[in-house]
Amino acid sequence: MSLSLVARRYATALLELGNESGQLDPIVTDMSRAAEAYEASADFRNALENPLVAHAAKRAVVADLAQALGLGDVTKNTLSMLVDRRRMKTLPYIARTLRELSDAKKGMLRAEVTTATPLADAYYGRLQQQLERMTGKKVAIDRKVDPSIIAGVITRIGDRTFDGSVRSRLQSMKEALLPNH
Repeated sequence: MSLSLVARRYATALLELGNESGQLDPIVTDMSRAAEAYEASADFRNALENPLVAHAAKRAVVADLAQALGLGDVTKNTLSMLVDRRRMKTLPYIARTLRELSDAKKGMLRAEVTTATPLADAYYGRLQQQLERMTGKKVAIDRKVDPSIIAGVITRIGDRTFDGSVRSRLQSMKEALLPNH
């Protein structure tokens, strides 16, 4: 079974549980924080995915993470279930899918805005208003910084990308000047 299909099943169950309990937003936040911790540490991932690490040790690692991050019971239980079922690899996918489902339920779109350096909050406010006018929906902005784009902004909403980075302009110029390379 594909990771995205497994992630969608878990995310759908968490969405329903969050709706029923009135705790959807904290669950989405907790799952995102747990996924960020998972993706940020190769040692953490290796400990949870290595078949030579005892199952009890994996559960203890997850319990320590949950306590350190102050995660809620639903997220703690979900992480334990993922360890028990050997599905920790799906955690980032579950967190992303859950956020998408939650946003869709609220009638929101999520935009990923990448800049070379952090920009002022006022800029993001104006950009959010412009994106809301363009899409006709409420837009939440996730900010990312990537110095490799040199300058400018790359905005992704769903499957649409608006690339205003200097890096892409330089690449276009290179292709125009050197068509055989």
